[in-house]
Amino acid sequence: MTAPAFVESFRTHEFVVEIEGIPSPGITKVGGLDEGEISVIEQPDAGSNHVHKIPGMVKYADITLERHMDGTQTDADFHDWFREMFNLDGKGHGENLRRNGSIVKKHFGQEVIRWAFEGAWIKSSKFTDLDAKSDGLLVQTIVLSVEEVYRVV
Repeated sequence: MTAPAFVESFRTHEFVVEIEGIPSPGITKVGGLDEGEISVIEQPDAGSNHVHKIPGMVKYADITLERHMDGTQTDADFHDWFREMFNLDGKGHGENLRRNGSIVKKHFGQEVIRWAFEGAWIKSSKFTDLDAKSDGLLVQTIVLSVEEVYRVV
């Protein structure tokens, strides 16, 4: 009799974020990998106490990226995208600055899952507090609003 093989679960630490096909190193955490939620429309049945439930619109959660600030080109790339998106002179471009990308989960170096996102734009960007009494790292938290997220692999 053959003993059943032990299958190890995937760990959460080995991943890469790609935006427009370019890897974005330094991202330490990704949140909001939600494959969507369908709202429910309740339609009363006239003359009875019964309610029909019908599927409504599909909504996708925001994707949150946390990254360490380290002075690399990635810092400049996110800063430029943010500046273009918000264009501090009041002439933002909105629709023209959306990006597509993916989050690639690896397991011992091999790709095992890929989530693609489309139509992403930077909804917010914030930084950890600066604190002279702390030895923490400077972290940027970027929230992306996305049109769609779906699992590819």
